[in-house]
Amino acid sequence: MSFEIVNSILERRGVRIEDIAEIVYELQLPYHPQLMMEECVDSVKAVLNKREVQYALYTGIALDELAEQKLLPQPLQSIMEADEPLYGVDETMALGITSVYGMIGLTSFGYLDKEKMGIIASLNNNTSAIHVFLDDLVAGLAAAASARIAHRYKGAKNYSIPLDIE
Repeated sequence: MSFEIVNSILERRGVRIEDIAEIVYELQLPYHPQLMMEECVDSVKAVLNKREVQYALYTGIALDELAEQKLLPQPLQSIMEADEPLYGVDETMALGITSVYGMIGLTSFGYLDKEKMGIIASLNNNTSAIHVFLDDLVAGLAAAASARIAHRYKGAKNYSIPLDIE
């Protein structure tokens, strides 16, 4: 699995790196006013280059596509077709992506899962395709890329620990 393959799969499903970067930009701009879209694109690409992220995307998208072809066993097929709210496996897989960059990724994912910004809303509301996994995986990607920028932000406060603490 490589970046090029995963990017091709995302594009086939209607998701561009720039779509994800727009979400990252919106999340991080209030904290990093000098942020450029190019940094957001680079951050999304960096997250997509991680093998565990590639595997999560490949698996989730494959399940979405199998559901569209009605090739999953019951009751999984019905669960996927209904996008059953209590299913939760899709969010669990996306959380694996967010954990790559710590707790800020987790909180950003929770926000995105609730707010459904940008391409996430488009995927979630698309009735002509099944995106049970893809909408959450994209939210996980955006959250991780956002957290990556937050960790790199040079304006973050630096707290030093006094050495004379007993």
